[in-house]
Amino acid sequence: MIELEGVPELVDPVMVAAFEGWNDAGDAASTAVAHLDREWKGEVFAALDAEDYYDFQVNRPTVWMDGGTRKITWPTTRLSVVRVGGEKPRDLVLIRGIEPSMRWRSYCNEILGFAHELGVEMVVILGALLGDTPHTRPVPVSGVTSDPDLARTMDLEETRYEGPTGIVGILQEACTHAGVPAVSLWAAVPHYVSQPPNPKATLALLNRLEDLLGLRIPLGELPEDARAWQLGVDQLAAEDSEVAEYVQTLEEARDTAELPEASGEAIAREFERYLRRRDVGGPGQAPGGHATESGDVPYLRDTSSGRTRPPKPQRPEKGRPKDTDGNAVPEDPPPSGPDEDASDD
Repeated sequence: MIELEGVPELVDPVMVAAFEGWNDAGDAASTAVAHLDREWKGEVFAALDAEDYYDFQVNRPTVWMDGGTRKITWPTTRLSVVRVGGEKPRDLVLIRGIEPSMRWRSYCNEILGFAHELGVEMVVILGALLGDTPHTRPVPVSGVTSDPDLARTMDLEETRYEGPTGIVGILQEACTHAGVPAVSLWAAVPHYVSQPPNPKATLALLNRLEDLLGLRIPLGELPEDARAWQLGVDQLAAEDSEVAEYVQTLEEARDTAELPEASGEAIAREFERYLRRRDVGGPGQAPGGHATESGDVPYLRDTSSGRTRPPKPQRPEKGRPKDTDGNAVPEDPPPSGPDEDASDD
């Protein structure tokens, strides 16, 4: 039995989770949950026992100094709760950790135990994958579920993916079998500039989460960081003719695929987001306080600001992109065209 004496009764709680590792290209998903935790001042109320789920030779603990005392931080998964204000306040239970090394079924059961005790109404899992998408276009975000009823009512894709999976796919299936509604949101990160951070992909995930839950998420400096990131990649790609030509090829393919979707649905979604933000403004944000993720106007940035430029884009290779160990990136989920939902993993 899970004891949660320090957690008050929650209002319409939704669990939002992300895991560092295989399902977190560009650290986009884990950074999104960290942003929610920071902006809404989350309070950690539980942590899973690291000894049960992690191989410390794979995810090593770190030693640090607290005054004159040496302390150790163990890799683990932490749960925090945040209260989202507004006309209809609700609570989010945030889960952020590293993909476990072992005992995945027990790991998911423990998370589901917390969900049950807290009365969680739905679980949303964020992920990011490497894809053949240009950095100059809006980040494609796929919303998928294993529940056909949920797919129909929330305008999501019912997953048909088959193949290797990560903890995102395992947790989603565990939720489905336990009768807990679960959704996965996947951002596609350009494989030729896959190094973290990727604030543009993080921003796209948060925008889609807003649409899904009907929330207004404070974006802080993310819109400005996304513009700086894109301008930096633009400049670095322009220095390499091979990369620039490859990006142009991806742009043409993306634009051609999007022609049929002069989408009333996409316009309506953007307008709803604008209405949620119409009274909010701030530096680095588009009118209405929203960082525009659609449209053809390129991001602009004053390079004198001193922001760090992103790593140099990798030269494109034939075939599928490789990971940092030189292995082919698994199709998890398989590549999808723009605005298509690919998979749960």
